[in-house]
Amino acid sequence: MNKQATLSIRDLSIGYKTKGNQKIVAQHLNSVIYNQELTCLLGANGVGKSTLLRTLSAFQPKLAGTIDLLGKEVSSYSDKELSTLLGIVLTEKCDIRNMSVTELVGMGRSPYTGFWGKLSPADKQIVANAIDTVNIRPLAHRLTHTLSDGERQKVMIAKALAQQTPIIILDEPTAFLDFPSKVEIMQLLHRLSRESHKTIFLSTHDLELALQIADKIWLMDKVNGLTTGTPEDLALNGHLSHFFARKGITFDLETGLFRITNHYRYKIRLTGHGQKYAMARKALQRNEILADRKVESEVVIETGNLQSPEFILHFPQQPPRIVTTIADLLKQVGEYLKTKH
Repeated sequence: MNKQATLSIRDLSIGYKTKGNQKIVAQHLNSVIYNQELTCLLGANGVGKSTLLRTLSAFQPKLAGTIDLLGKEVSSYSDKELSTLLGIVLTEKCDIRNMSVTELVGMGRSPYTGFWGKLSPADKQIVANAIDTVNIRPLAHRLTHTLSDGERQKVMIAKALAQQTPIIILDEPTAFLDFPSKVEIMQLLHRLSRESHKTIFLSTHDLELALQIADKIWLMDKVNGLTTGTPEDLALNGHLSHFFARKGITFDLETGLFRITNHYRYKIRLTGHGQKYAMARKALQRNEILADRKVESEVVIETGNLQSPEFILHFPQQPPRIVTTIADLLKQVGEYLKTKH
């Protein structure tokens, strides 16, 4: 893929100016966003994610540094020019009544027609294409106030597509959605970045989804500013572990995801690979038993492979025991441990 840098920031300071004073929220921020990539901004509440998004979107002025948008300082663009370069999808629910989905998506053409402008046949085709791209054709004639949160979010993304901007910035696009809808929206945005060659940049609190779907991650904190890279590189170099290091949360390099840290009272050697191994490990660790391939223990559990439903339990000086469910595995292990403690 021939990717191009579309938005870059250098030594950027963001914050607010009030009566001759300024409050710096974050400073010395440096990074680049590319087209054909989905980039996710992660960080704790209050770190300045929304301020950064508003600054990149030119909704509020920067305090220092540069924001380069398609080779030109963002502040040098007129509002009309920016409306053809940046599509913005905000968190707030739109409370619009008596307007159909098609009409709302059509408002994405206002940078070219004016707010009350009449859509030409070409504009209507662009709107229809945006609706089809987001796969909401069955909703086209529905009134927007009758939509679910997930449906409404798709409509707002279609509106941004109809705006035909090379860059789309979204603030918490999966907020208010149930988990399947969150996954669907994130997968949709990832697909759009590829198929439409767009730059898609969003903030999110859905950490696990971002690590699985995003091409690049921006980690934002008050100490280090911005740390950027692929989820995998950030995992391998320890930035993810350090960034989210807090009591009760551990980054698991085997899965590439975060897990709850348990207090372990026992250790068991667990062998195998794949889904059965992962599920058995998860269940044992939830029950205060540290279990993986590296553990040295007299108790050994073989998880085998998916083709066999069996788990083989080896207890010292006892014949192997075979179970076929994790519930039975936990029962057998629990009964054995009671005899030892």
